[in-house]
Amino acid sequence: MVRTYCLLAWTWTRAFAQYPVSMVLITLGSLCVNALDILAIWIIFAHTTVLGGFTLPEVMFLYGTSSVSFALADMLFGNVDRLSGHIRAGTFDTMLIRPVSPFVQMAVDRFNVYRVGKTTQAAVVLGLSLGQLGVPWSRAWMIPLMIVCGVVIFTAVFALAGAVQFLLTDAPEVANAFTYGGASLTQYPPSVYGTELVRAVTYTVPLAFVNWQPALYVLDRDDPSGLPYWLRFASPAAALALAVVAALAWRAGVRRYRSTGS
Repeated sequence: MVRTYCLLAWTWTRAFAQYPVSMVLITLGSLCVNALDILAIWIIFAHTTVLGGFTLPEVMFLYGTSSVSFALADMLFGNVDRLSGHIRAGTFDTMLIRPVSPFVQMAVDRFNVYRVGKTTQAAVVLGLSLGQLGVPWSRAWMIPLMIVCGVVIFTAVFALAGAVQFLLTDAPEVANAFTYGGASLTQYPPSVYGTELVRAVTYTVPLAFVNWQPALYVLDRDDPSGLPYWLRFASPAAALALAVVAALAWRAGVRRYRSTGS
């Protein structure tokens, strides 16, 4: 399955590379557009020294870890939440008769390398924040783990969003509220949103495990919501649980799907 994904991704990349100037300009444009998020953070800190109890380097760390995870998940699997378009056009039918997983085909469909710009921008922000925070090695081991878990969680959310579109083919915006909306939510300290929301994204949709809970361990900070300390190490379990739910939902959606007849 991995080999098939790589072959299909390489095929789409070669297709985009036929227009190198366009590919470079789109990649640079993506990098610049996403840089506006950082501008927004700097504008906020131009008027305050802390946000939700966190300093500028700490907020940049939260932004960087969340954005790297989301950018990788979006680049590799983000096309899954565009399922409704394929259902309406009847092109999803062709994916079902090919000897390749429909999920893989959806994920790699029109694979775009310009999303590398978003990943690069997020990685630069994360690197700059780590340079200012001086995180000790005794806690830095959590950073790659939280990024991997974040990718799994966001991928599972994309899969769930795709599964929902088997039922709501005309409402992709509902899915986007959880995918892109969830990414925006995790870029800032959840403490700015209120205790109720923090508990919701911890125990219902586990977005708090993308970066918030493990970041509290990395930054050696107390949880403003007073949640248990052991939750800081629960990202792998949360990612696995959500991935299982997403896989079951996707399979149920495929089984329920009826051809458009086109």
